[in-house]
Amino acid sequence: MKVGLIASPFIPVPPVRYGGTELFLATLAEALQRLGHDVTVYANAESRVRCRLRSMYERSDWPITDAGRAQLKDLNHTAHACADVEQRCDVVHVNNTQSLAFSRFSRRPFVCTIHHPHDDVLSEFYAWYPDVRYVAISRFQARQEHLPHLTAIHHGLDVTRYQLVERKESYLTFLGRIAPVKGAHLAIQIARESGIPLKLAGEIQPAHAGYWESEVKPYVDGRFIEYVGEADLATKNELLGRSIALLFPIQWNEPFGLIMLEAMACGTPVVALAGGAVEEVVENGLSGWICRDLDAMVARVRDPGIEARRCREYVQRRFSAERMARRYVAVYEQAVAARRQPPSRSATTVELEKDRVRPQRTRDEDRVELSTM
Repeated sequence: MKVGLIASPFIPVPPVRYGGTELFLATLAEALQRLGHDVTVYANAESRVRCRLRSMYERSDWPITDAGRAQLKDLNHTAHACADVEQRCDVVHVNNTQSLAFSRFSRRPFVCTIHHPHDDVLSEFYAWYPDVRYVAISRFQARQEHLPHLTAIHHGLDVTRYQLVERKESYLTFLGRIAPVKGAHLAIQIARESGIPLKLAGEIQPAHAGYWESEVKPYVDGRFIEYVGEADLATKNELLGRSIALLFPIQWNEPFGLIMLEAMACGTPVVALAGGAVEEVVENGLSGWICRDLDAMVARVRDPGIEARRCREYVQRRFSAERMARRYVAVYEQAVAARRQPPSRSATTVELEKDRVRPQRTRDEDRVELSTM
């Protein structure tokens, strides 16, 4: 099958540092290639994904500093990709909401992965495109949506990119956006109460600069609490591999949490609070611990009691890239098969048909008027 995967133009595929969606796309694209499919990825030219790459823009553009300019850039990139897919691919796989508008003009079936938390406004928009095959990234996320064609597929990981480290050093790791919902401030509290040093890594986005300045930075001393900046793949392997545990004290309903898989692939258990997809990703006593509160997290990090090799085997068995890719292929095949059938009566079609209904005109002059138009 010929598959077109459309990323944003802002972050390379795979990402150098920040970019969970871009990591997902790189993993999926390369797994599809290994399964024998013909894959084209639409992303910026700094991408290094191991398949065909098509680009309009040469360089990455992150973080976004001009929202209006970025919106137009994304629109231009998506239009180019959709036009090219029309000539090249059997199915279009998009990864943001606004890309769905192009399905109105395409002869190719669309598949859309939903990467964000539930939002009523976005769900209303999805309802205008009932023929699209939607993919939620967790069962929790799928339960928030009411769409006619919705499948839950967990993210997968290419574990060969991650190094198993069985000998741990005495420190904890937090890796993620430095944002209140991710709980960096709680990771600091856990470290201080447990007496175990903490290494923090992640992007400080402009929207959360105040949070960094008030809730995180005052505790960073470079010794017990250390901030190491954003983490590329080599840094992730180093930080996660040698760590006692990855702290995941989230304060929201996490749609998935790909960093949890990355930690497990390095043989490092996840110590987390419940929320969203966490209970679908972490298995107590095998790949980590889901705790009821911070006190329980403090107790667990002192003695996780999870063998590094079993932690990695758990990811290989439950969250392999190939398993994810095969499930996406099944969705692509459904989309292609459905495209050969007559289209459903979408909300848009119903509205257009309503517009065509007019009161019957009976006066002679009205009939003359119509006949001469």
